[in-house]
Amino acid sequence: MFVNVAWHSLLNRKYTVLLTLISVAISTFVLLGVEHIRHEAKESFSKTVSGMDLIIGARTGQLNLLLYSVFRMGNATNNISWESYRELATDPKIAWTIPISLGDSHRGYRVMGTTQDYFRHFRFGQNTSLSFAQGGPFVQLFDVVIGAEVARKLGYRLNESIVLAHGLGQASFSVHDDKPFRVTGILRPTGTPVDQALYISLQGMEAIHLNWKEGVKIPGKQISDHDIEKLDLTPKSITAFMVGLKSKMTTFHVQRQVNHYQKEPLLAILPGIALTELWQMMNMMENTLRLISILVLFSSLLGLSTMLLSSIRERQREIAVMRAIGASPFFVFLIIQTEVLLISLSGIIVAIFALAIGIFFAQSLLAENYGIFINHFVLNRETLGILGIIVMGTLLLGLIPALSAYRLSLHHGLAVRS
Repeated sequence: MFVNVAWHSLLNRKYTVLLTLISVAISTFVLLGVEHIRHEAKESFSKTVSGMDLIIGARTGQLNLLLYSVFRMGNATNNISWESYRELATDPKIAWTIPISLGDSHRGYRVMGTTQDYFRHFRFGQNTSLSFAQGGPFVQLFDVVIGAEVARKLGYRLNESIVLAHGLGQASFSVHDDKPFRVTGILRPTGTPVDQALYISLQGMEAIHLNWKEGVKIPGKQISDHDIEKLDLTPKSITAFMVGLKSKMTTFHVQRQVNHYQKEPLLAILPGIALTELWQMMNMMENTLRLISILVLFSSLLGLSTMLLSSIRERQREIAVMRAIGASPFFVFLIIQTEVLLISLSGIIVAIFALAIGIFFAQSLLAENYGIFINHFVLNRETLGILGIIVMGTLLLGLIPALSAYRLSLHHGLAVRS
């Protein structure tokens, strides 16, 4: 009965109520959006790599090294010589290494030169290994393995021929069209930047740059595939390499050894610590966005309370009729609180649907440009807690018009008895 009476009362003021509902929906959308994207971004970053003890690259900031080696964001300041890599990789404390070489792309997706150890040792999420949906790892010089998102977006299948481009642009005029690659494997989806890349051998990376110098193709210089196979394609340098240790106890010892390496300036980082530093840097921005969202929500809920308060005077006749037919002041109080609850819940429902639809369409954009994978299902433990706080806040602010209606109904009750 409360809901029925409150619903018809709101319908009598539908245009004002609709504007208030939209205001509540927008503010809730902003708050839920900030919280959901913040939470999902943390989850996306933290599950990208696991089981890796160190990442080693040229000396730079540890965040920069983490971003370009794991998340394919940004560029390396310098490379590591192959001799230094081999010397460090043969350290008896190291169980395995994954060398990576970056710099090329294919239709906006990064190309990574590596070895088959990448498919054997790389882990993501809860120590989950990579697996193939189709095919297998590269074997021949011009074989390429592609991530799940690359295959889905570009429609590639096994044995298709693709051409890589020099540089990292979406559209490049410097292409390695004389040395096409054949798709030999498609990885299963991981929900990490692994899905957004193509993988070739380090020798394949060297082969496509044989007739290039300082990023420019040398005119007229062509090397046949037959001649390439006779060449030594050992890379002169790599971008970085990932390290797994035989014992976790030696982590800091190996890190210190690398950071004091004499032959060239190198940096070894712990991925977990680098991620923590990243979130500490983001903490101030997160709190600022959260504060702005809360203030926007508070202003819209205050507007809801103000709208109902201003309507109380116009509803004196309605309240007088309810009192005349025997409604108690508490009944009138509950009617106003029910109206507040209906408006806020309707706004929340609209906000949830709008956010889910918005994230659904923005998923590919965030993944392709920022390596952030956002789940479009917005209801989880945190968001449910936030929604509960919104409802409680709404009911608290709703006390203002509800108590005003309560006092007015008491006045009308005295008038009826007199």
